[in-house]
Amino acid sequence: MTRLLDAAAIWKRFGTLEVLQGVDVSVSPGECLVLLGPSGSGKSTLLRCLNLLEPIGSGSIMFEGREIANTPRKQAALLRRRMGMVFQNFELFQHLSAADNIAFGPIRVKQTPVKQARELAHHLLRKVHLPDKAAAFPDELSGGQQQRVAIARALAMDPVLMLYDEPTSALDPETVGEVLAVMQELAEEGMTSIVVTHDVDEAVFLADRIVIMRPRPGRVHAMMGVDPPRPRDRLAPAFDLMKRRVMRAIDRSLAEEQPRQDSGPSNLSPWV
Repeated sequence: MTRLLDAAAIWKRFGTLEVLQGVDVSVSPGECLVLLGPSGSGKSTLLRCLNLLEPIGSGSIMFEGREIANTPRKQAALLRRRMGMVFQNFELFQHLSAADNIAFGPIRVKQTPVKQARELAHHLLRKVHLPDKAAAFPDELSGGQQQRVAIARALAMDPVLMLYDEPTSALDPETVGEVLAVMQELAEEGMTSIVVTHDVDEAVFLADRIVIMRPRPGRVHAMMGVDPPRPRDRLAPAFDLMKRRVMRAIDRSLAEEQPRQDSGPSNLSPWV
């Protein structure tokens, strides 16, 4: 199958700090790829590099059949319209209602007529199960509701690829399921996506493939396909079996990493 995005040998530094070391990732149309790893493994940095929000030191990023790694800033902004980005802290405009947050991009960037953009916003609010929140402002919404508005806002630009950066990490536990349900529904509909998380349960729930990353510097430890097919039941034996497979791979990664650690507290604790 032709890959929608194919990143090869990605290296990234911030000053003298090496953040990514020769990372290879790819995603095919209709696939959900999860980048799973602890703090310091470069997951979010990699996502920002794929979206051209961060320049890479070296490597290649092919998107829709063309090299984009060295795209000039103005052209990069045009490319990002093809990728919907969802951040862990929502990044909604606090002075705009839910519907206006969603309509803002199509009106401002794509020059969509206001009436059409607002109709789209209401359609997308129904899609993320918030049909009655069009007039609500972000401070009137729960964290899970704000994140679903953020997903709808990203979808409003009609992307071919969704990028989720720790989309549930800032949420209360009772609202996490609402966001994951929407993400799974989009995946079932064929939306291609890359998800960053440190949560094994979320990774197994969402992914077609999981890339397990190791920290400092960030690099790929293992890749694995995920069974059973969606929709997945967290209480099913097959789900628990897949989680055990992933945890064994993580244990191997930690065992290999431990000799690299200095004496003192481990920096691998964020595997939770």
